[in-house]
Amino acid sequence: MAAAIAASLALTSVAVVGAERATDDGSKGMMEHHRQMMTKMHAMQGTGPNLPGQDAFGAITEVVAILEADPATDWSKVDLEALRQHLIDMNEVTLNANAVAKPIDGGLEIGVTGAGRTLAAIQRMVPAHATEIDGSKGWSAKVSGLANGVLLTVTATDPKEVVHIRGLGFPGIMTSSSHHQAHHLAIAKGEPIHAAAGMENAKHSH
Repeated sequence: MAAAIAASLALTSVAVVGAERATDDGSKGMMEHHRQMMTKMHAMQGTGPNLPGQDAFGAITEVVAILEADPATDWSKVDLEALRQHLIDMNEVTLNANAVAKPIDGGLEIGVTGAGRTLAAIQRMVPAHATEIDGSKGWSAKVSGLANGVLLTVTATDPKEVVHIRGLGFPGIMTSSSHHQAHHLAIAKGEPIHAAAGMENAKHSH
């Protein structure tokens, strides 16, 4: 009888110790999970959000960072308001201009029209961009004036480029080439730009 009681107590003791060990292991697992979560949260707080929340704000922020990192920046010539106005032009042309494309021999003819602020943006941006892309990729880009906008004609002699031009359409053609970023920095630095000349060419050509 005594032996049976002793055996029972021994089994109970083993069960209790096993339960305690299981509880300890579970607690350690939960604590480790909590530690990992806190580490992730602290890491997120350390880096913070990266997106500026608005495209134009982000573009200006990037340019300001470049200017401030350059000891040669002449702050007496910096004109961030000019850059802001250019970004407004980009927004107007990209989102508010009417663009009607028509396939022609060798490429595409696009009537880009608008009114008010949009028209002014069209007359500044489209001729200037046509000047930039003319001759690149074997393209020929020309602009003539319309009463309420401009007529952009982009052609090529290479049949593959003709298909390329037509596939891009107005938005693709306007974003082709990588001069935009350098152009933004030049505007912010107060350097001479070609937009005004391009607008005058569009107004006087017909």
